[in-house]
Amino acid sequence: MTARIIDGKAFAAGIRERVAVEVARIRAAAGITPGLAVVLVGEDPASQVYVKNKGVQTRAAGMESFEYRLPAETPEAELLALIDRLNADPVVHGILVQLPLPRHMDEARVINALDPAKDVDGFHAINVGRLATGRKAMVPCTPLGCLMLLRDQLGDLAGRRAVVVGRSNIVGKPMAQLLLRESCTVTIAHSRTQDLPALCREAEILVAAVGRPGMIRGDWIRPGATVIDVGINRIDAGEGRTRLAGDVAFDEAVGVAGAITPVPGGVGPMTIACLLANTLTACARANGLAEPEGLTL
Repeated sequence: MTARIIDGKAFAAGIRERVAVEVARIRAAAGITPGLAVVLVGEDPASQVYVKNKGVQTRAAGMESFEYRLPAETPEAELLALIDRLNADPVVHGILVQLPLPRHMDEARVINALDPAKDVDGFHAINVGRLATGRKAMVPCTPLGCLMLLRDQLGDLAGRRAVVVGRSNIVGKPMAQLLLRESCTVTIAHSRTQDLPALCREAEILVAAVGRPGMIRGDWIRPGATVIDVGINRIDAGEGRTRLAGDVAFDEAVGVAGAITPVPGGVGPMTIACLLANTLTACARANGLAEPEGLTL
């Protein structure tokens, strides 16, 4: 058996195209252009690249892109004041504060200062609670992208046995909530889970989100399972070079799984695509317009 490779890059391109069509429709029908504000504090190199890519893709979709770059020593009160202004700005429909923040800032306080309706990362406590209770919410981008890929591969997910390895607030917990909403039987595994390989072998859907390269071995995977590898780890490739690797030992898993996301080119491209979709959804909700079909819950 050789697993189908789930092409997240191509799927994300399709999402961005659909977003662009919806943006044009909203602009023509209501004279409104969705706007995304991204705030970067400090000069983390990876965050700088990520913010740049967000801006490029936001503009390519026909949206307004607003970038705010603050020095690392910016007082927390100044950042909170900026968030207050963005919350009140009617041309800004989505706000993303790039993490991590400098150590002198309280990430929870900053995230929860966002208007929940503009929290396109879905990290605000109100959005977390809404997702957990089955209400309409802004959904974290990476788990939403994973769910889209799973629906595309498997169709109806009801009744399937799912294991999520990782319990982070950003991926693991919201991913489990989304799978529960799809009527999967869900187990969250973590560092204290006993006999993790045996648990993983029970999964028809296995989501790996632990941040440890190659942790999930091929013999941990149920034959024919659909494997979603969320991990993006930079590892030594020899001769002074590095490469990206997932949380799943891909070369082993590809001979066992039914379908699997590669790293890179799997889940990664879906994150920004879903950020654009969330911004479009936030704009539609804020203006009483029909929400785009298939781009949100």
